Amino acid sequence: MPTANPYASTCPTRLVLDRVADKWAVLVLGLLGEGPVRFNQLRRTIEGLSQKMLSQTLKNLERDGLVHRKAIPTVPVTVEYSITPLGQTLSATVDALRVWAESHIEDVLAAQARYDAGSSTVAN
Repeated sequence: MPTANPYASTCPTRLVLDRVADKWAVLVLGLLGEGPVRFNQLRRTIEGLSQKMLSQTLKNLERDGLVHRKAIPTVPVTVEYSITPLGQTLSATVDALRVWAESHIEDVLAAQARYDAGSSTVAN
């Protein structure tokens, strides 16, 4: 197998990087890292995430072997998602992105405000 080089446009590792760079995937993996969650609970917990986008995100994560889907035979059918062992190896890493964002949002917003104030001065 050739050595992975994510800087090369044809490197398959970019598929994984695309997945874990997605905000919805990061949030879903973070929640599933805490234990199995039903589809509707995920939808209610992650505000702003549409049913269609959640479904697509979960299918992609399942296809990548990071999430397991379990259909529970109820009326209507209940669907529960859990993280796979492979997903667990990634969950803590991507959840660190969420934690970093929470911890540094004020710094980022202040930097944006400084940048925007400087940009408007240059434009005038």
